[in-house]
Amino acid sequence: MRHFFRLVFIGFTVLRFGLDEVALSGFRQRWVRGLVRVTTLGRQLQAPRGERLRLALEKLGPIFVKFGQVLSTRRDLLPLDVADELAHLQDRVPPFPSVQAVALIERAFGRRIDELFSEFDAEPVASASIAQVHFAKLKNGREVAVKVLRPGMLQVIEQDLTLMHTLASLVERVWTDGKRLKPREVVAEFDVYLHDELDLVREAANAAQLRRNMQGLGLVMVPEMVWDLCTSGVIVMERMHGVPISQVPRLREAGVDIKKLARDGVTIFFTQVFRDGFFHADMHPGNIQVSVAPATFGRYIALDFGIIGTLTEWDKEYLAQNFLAFFRRDYKRVAELHVESGWVPPNTRVDALENAIRAVCEPHFDRPLKDISLGAVLMRLFQTSRRFNVEIQPQLVLLQKTLLNIEGLGRQLDPELDLWSTAKPFLEQWMNRQIGWAGLVERFKNEAPRYAQLLPELPRLIHQALQRRRDPDPALLALLTEQRRTNRLIQGLLIGLAGFAIGVLVARTLLRWAPW
Repeated sequence: MRHFFRLVFIGFTVLRFGLDEVALSGFRQRWVRGLVRVTTLGRQLQAPRGERLRLALEKLGPIFVKFGQVLSTRRDLLPLDVADELAHLQDRVPPFPSVQAVALIERAFGRRIDELFSEFDAEPVASASIAQVHFAKLKNGREVAVKVLRPGMLQVIEQDLTLMHTLASLVERVWTDGKRLKPREVVAEFDVYLHDELDLVREAANAAQLRRNMQGLGLVMVPEMVWDLCTSGVIVMERMHGVPISQVPRLREAGVDIKKLARDGVTIFFTQVFRDGFFHADMHPGNIQVSVAPATFGRYIALDFGIIGTLTEWDKEYLAQNFLAFFRRDYKRVAELHVESGWVPPNTRVDALENAIRAVCEPHFDRPLKDISLGAVLMRLFQTSRRFNVEIQPQLVLLQKTLLNIEGLGRQLDPELDLWSTAKPFLEQWMNRQIGWAGLVERFKNEAPRYAQLLPELPRLIHQALQRRRDPDPALLALLTEQRRTNRLIQGLLIGLAGFAIGVLVARTLLRWAPW
């Protein structure tokens, strides 16, 4: 019943904000346009469609806000008025009362707010779908940002996730492509990542790991956590000063090299994915700033580490080989990799899959990013995958989402950026490190502690193995003897039965031909 009422609420919200009119107005059929006129009769829908969509997503809750945040980066797929309005979801989600935020902070640490901070800004500087942020100053004068989880979030998200699980099961049973697309596994992955985002200590740990990974790169800054003031509902971190990456005119006025910034963004993405296998998976413009301070001028500032993607070594190697094959236009290798990974049935014709992939990708090479839409490429690849029964891999859903976000940011910064040529040298160097001598030495270094433990034991292990071959285990000898005896009994029984059967046949034959 709870799911039913939630569905009713979603339907009511769709009708209240006229989203049915937004969805159906794009159809050209006369009967659809007539249906739109009938369904909108008597409703006041003067507000722009983008504003109505934003308000509806805010009304439906945090999961739908997250969905809107992803959509806001896809200006090549959405009308500009809708994309501009959805961008407000990134930093204009209505905040909860500051009095409530202070109460949550005091309850988390068991101390009054004035005992924790010398200054605390009651007005939130940012309000997102999961939490909101206040600026403050510690007793030692250090400037910090305080992130507070929205109250009652777990119950709201659990309700929507339970509904999504139910709908995914229904889709898998009813839709012909349901089993191939694995909707239940995809929702399960989203469930895990969303629950991770509700645990702010996990977010703080993600930030610490990303900070260590990125320290040597010199392209991105990650705030340092104040671990003494971190709980599952409240975390305190270093305050970062920067310009939102969406404010490109301000960055140009400050003297930031926008083209270099776009290239650096691609480098950061591929470094996190292929070198570390640990990447920021919520890279919408509201979570990224650029430093204009003299000491760190032009560096990215990453914020909000609630959603982090991880890849295994096998995933990284498979993806790197796929990317390199795409960049080299080696579509046969791409098709072979799909078969080797088990993503397509083993009886799939490699040449047919190769031709289909070539038809999708070839028109998009040697063109600047402004002329390439990864969204269009993915849509074509999706249609192709349906023909060949390619299974969607849930563990790569976050990577696909992040890649689309990177494209959206690249379009904002430098429409002339060639994503392929920027990424290809990086991937080739990475593969050389993995496959060449440098990779071999690195793997030996990683395995050295294990070898150091095994090498002193090696003579004893060899001696034991040789001793076992010369002096077999008595228990094993007894087992083999018993097995031989059992085999002889079975053979004797079978011979006796065969002899009895032959004797019966011979007796019947003699009786039949006897003269009496």
